[in-house]
This record gives sequence, structure tokens and C-alpha cells, in this order.
Amino acid sequence: MPQNKRESLIYTFIMCFIMVFWMSIYNVSLHMGGVSMEAVKQGWLGFPIAYIFAMCCDWFFVSKIAKGFAFRFLVKPDSSMLRTAISVSCCMVVPMVIIMSLYGAVEVSIEMGNFSNLLMMWVTNIPKNFVMALPYQLIVAGPLSRFVFRAAFPEGKVLA
Repeated sequence: MPQNKRESLIYTFIMCFIMVFWMSIYNVSLHMGGVSMEAVKQGWLGFPIAYIFAMCCDWFFVSKIAKGFAFRFLVKPDSSMLRTAISVSCCMVVPMVIIMSLYGAVEVSIEMGNFSNLLMMWVTNIPKNFVMALPYQLIVAGPLSRFVFRAAFPEGKVLA
């Protein structure tokens, strides 16, 4: 887990990259009717703007609320690192899924030139994204991000 603001920013860059890239491919695949190289291509093409939007939401808004909730209600100062990581991850996934599902619905509505189904698209995307994002975060993205982060930046190497 990051131990200061610089580490937290670097970790957020890594985590957002892994989550947004995968969820972009997943959402495009849902709309295209299956996973294909075309879905990967379209996911990659939409990735940069989604990544920037997700980074801003995460860094300036969601992380503060999620960590505040986790440290107030779910973990104590003497909680294990694993419990802390899982609690914060779960608290991050919920608002990010809600926000990024809206982002995706707006993106599709702009592409189609039709905003009449925006609310319905957003509401139906939330559970579809949640069932993918939470397990992916806990099983793949979280452990992979922590591994990559600590391999690149051993503890104590990034100064505050």
C-alpha cells in the first residue's frame, strides 16, 4: 500500500490503467455482443479519455470518500494490511462503477446522437459493470497493481 502522496499518485496511475483498460474492453465487448479483436481495438481507442476522466475522479473525489468510509467504518489502525487493502478496494469500486457507468452511457449516447436512453443505459450498466469490476479488482487488478508498484518502487524509495 502507498505510504505517502507521491506513492499514492503513482499507485493510482497503475491501478487506473489496469482497471480502465480492462473495463473498457469489457464494456465494448458487451455492446458488440462478444469479445473480439475489434472490441479490444475499440476499447483501446476509447481508453485515453476514459483513463484521464477516471484518474481525475479517483484522485480528486472518490479516493477521499472511499478511504474516509473505509477507515471510519471498516478498518481500524491495527487492522491487517490485507483487510485494509480489501476494504479500501471495495469502497473504491462502488462509486467508480457508478461514475464510470455514467461516463460510458454518455459516451455511447454521444456516439449514437441520441440521449433519450441515457438514464436507462446508465442504470442497466451499473450492475453489469459491478459484477465484473469488484471481482477483477480484488482478484487481478489489486494484487497486480501492488506487485508492479512495489517491484518498481521498493518501500522507502519514493520520498514524501
